[in-house]
Amino acid sequence: MVKIPQTLVEELLKRKFFDKGTADGLVQKAKEANKDFTQVIIESGLISDSDLAVLKSELYRLPSVAITDDQVKPDALKTIPENTAEFYKFVPFDREGNILRVGVLNPEDNDALEALKFIAQDQRVSIEKYIIDFEDYSIILKKYRTLISEVREALDELSQELEKEEVKKASISQLPQISEQAPIIKAVAVIIKHAVESRASDIHIEPQEKEIRVRFRTDGEMHVSLILPKTIHSAIITRIKILSDLKIDESRVPQDGRFGTVIGDKRIDFRVSTLPTRYGEKVVLRILDSTFGLVDLVALGLDGRNLKLVEKYIEKPFGSILITGPTGSGKTTTLYAILRKINSEDVNIITLEDPIEIILPGINQSQIQEEIGYTFASGLRHILRQDPDIIMVGEIRDSETANLATHASLTGHLVFSTLHTNDSIGVIPRLVDLGVEKYLITPTLNLAMAQRLLRRLCSSCKIKAKADTAEDRIIKEAIDAMPEEVKKGLPKSFDIYKASETGCSECKGKAFKGRVAIFEVLEINDGVEKVILSGISESALREEAKRQGMLTMFQDGILKVLGGMVSLEELLEVAEVGNA
Repeated sequence: MVKIPQTLVEELLKRKFFDKGTADGLVQKAKEANKDFTQVIIESGLISDSDLAVLKSELYRLPSVAITDDQVKPDALKTIPENTAEFYKFVPFDREGNILRVGVLNPEDNDALEALKFIAQDQRVSIEKYIIDFEDYSIILKKYRTLISEVREALDELSQELEKEEVKKASISQLPQISEQAPIIKAVAVIIKHAVESRASDIHIEPQEKEIRVRFRTDGEMHVSLILPKTIHSAIITRIKILSDLKIDESRVPQDGRFGTVIGDKRIDFRVSTLPTRYGEKVVLRILDSTFGLVDLVALGLDGRNLKLVEKYIEKPFGSILITGPTGSGKTTTLYAILRKINSEDVNIITLEDPIEIILPGINQSQIQEEIGYTFASGLRHILRQDPDIIMVGEIRDSETANLATHASLTGHLVFSTLHTNDSIGVIPRLVDLGVEKYLITPTLNLAMAQRLLRRLCSSCKIKAKADTAEDRIIKEAIDAMPEEVKKGLPKSFDIYKASETGCSECKGKAFKGRVAIFEVLEINDGVEKVILSGISESALREEAKRQGMLTMFQDGILKVLGGMVSLEELLEVAEVGNA
């Protein structure tokens, strides 16, 4: 049964849009066609779509809104499923914090109103209702199909294609032809496009026993984005291998490759890694958006003393800066930002990378290939004959590389590289472990830096709050241990920011947008040299670091908490209170 808005009929009769007999005929027509009564009125030409929306706005005392295609927010669409929106004839179009704006066609439909109440409670949002016309309703439904159905339709089409007998019987040699079929091309393209638009850094395509799980890593967090049928696994993997110029008939050993494409107006490169697993090959695509390499030092999170020290020593003609931290802590991004800052026509910069993640114009970047003996150590020997001024070594992994990098720093080159240690203090004993002579560390090492990445709070929806007793204590203890010049500018009572529970359109409902690094920077000065030559005591190094005014990563994080960049909860998860 089609619900008829009697009040609207009476109003239309009163305004003489039609007589009682015509109204009865339209009601009957709507029932027979299973259409909304107002839709039949518009189709009959008795009133325009826009005029009817204005009338509804007056009658129901609800604001009307005209929707353009770019006004529809993806995170709003995620709040209400497409089938629910289509059934009840209401559509979400905007979300701001915990306010969800919904366009309705029939405000007298009690079932629809009850459904909206349920959604409000379930999603913990406050709903603002707006009158929209049928044209805008169609625009928003199309947007649903762009966001959700595009993925589903491509995969359904692909699944149907692969169910055909000739595909089922295909041999390995026929997989390239199968993978070039339109549905497979479309499916892979949709997954990649969706990941890039979601600001993901990695795509994981993981075969399970009965399905394929597709997960995206966004701002450091993994989440499941798609579940695909297992039948399409070989075709998807083969398509990616063809794009990456990998061996399609080799699934027993890991392979690495690379490809690039243009999405929107940006060139995006993808680093591809395959891995044999129990249920088939897993593929990880690292998304290398070249604009990520264009971040400057301040945007990374460097400020105050840390920024001054980095800017001071990257202008030196020789010596080294070593950055430490676990995998995924942003070390390479920091190195790229430094190289971009010091790159000019009058210096020769050469990098050794494994792999090259971002192409830097004007810089000579070289890819390590250990399988043919081109390692960091052998590469470093060769590039020293290339008359470099500045050298970037992706990672110091062994004694040979450590000693070659130290020698290069001593003989008039500026060297940047990374290590794996817990903090900046740990760089010195690590170099000694790698066989670097103690007396060579101070003349060659300028700075030892450590960093971690934290999710940055969305500036549009973060929530201001007073620190509670426990939070207040943690902040005060961190501040008490800071240098006096840093303490001077800090407030006595603390306002902090927390993540919104619902997010907003700006952060696509995630409450976080992007990441920021916390740093500690140890200057290798005369005081550090005394400690090194007298036996390398970690406690003595910490005392010297404190004397020179170094902030620990946790203290740097506290300053970013007070600045509203990150939440205290996030900081406590990533960095340890005290030394970290």
